[in-house]
Amino acid sequence: MKTTAFIFDLDGVIVDTAKYHFLAWKKLANGIGIDFTQTQNEQLKGVSRVKSLEKILQWGNATISETQFQELMDKKNADYLGYIEKMDAEEILPDVPKIINYLTSKNAPIALGSASKNARPILQKVNLLDAFHAIVDGTNVSKAKPDPEVFLNAAKQLNVAPEHCIVFEDSQAGVQAAKNAGMIAIGIGDAKVLHEADYVFRDFTEITISFIDNLFA
Repeated sequence: MKTTAFIFDLDGVIVDTAKYHFLAWKKLANGIGIDFTQTQNEQLKGVSRVKSLEKILQWGNATISETQFQELMDKKNADYLGYIEKMDAEEILPDVPKIINYLTSKNAPIALGSASKNARPILQKVNLLDAFHAIVDGTNVSKAKPDPEVFLNAAKQLNVAPEHCIVFEDSQAGVQAAKNAGMIAIGIGDAKVLHEADYVFRDFTEITISFIDNLFA
């Protein structure tokens, strides 16, 4: 029987750290006289810190020195880390533990595939670090989603063929990365945004155990 593996993105799938990214980016943007909205924050989902700051500067028609660019990136990260420092298991999104526990009971290989460089500390804060057989995060990958590197890495670490991997993703770039890796993509969020996914659910409360069983089949 083939092994089916499951790969979870972190931000917006297991926990909602987007709100903390929003607060940190807004503080940074406002600090250099640029307005920053929730809509713009949506466009930074799954995007690297460098690219995110470049976009913010574009939106504000601002140019800064390389030194200042680096200082701002460090400051944003420090602010963000300050917010996640206070996280605990309460931050896990509804019914995520139910699905992870069920997959664990079925001995399914489970990995994390996230662009976040803070994935491990976050998982530790919410007591989920031990749930994953492999963790691929921003410290292991050089190419951002929609490049499939993060998910192919995870599959390799789990020793499961990409076509037998199922990815949970909340961003368009993440869904594209899963498809580019030859994997099944399950979108978590807005069906209009995630229309390229094989299945879309608003959140994990909509995912039934029988749906998961069918994925094994």
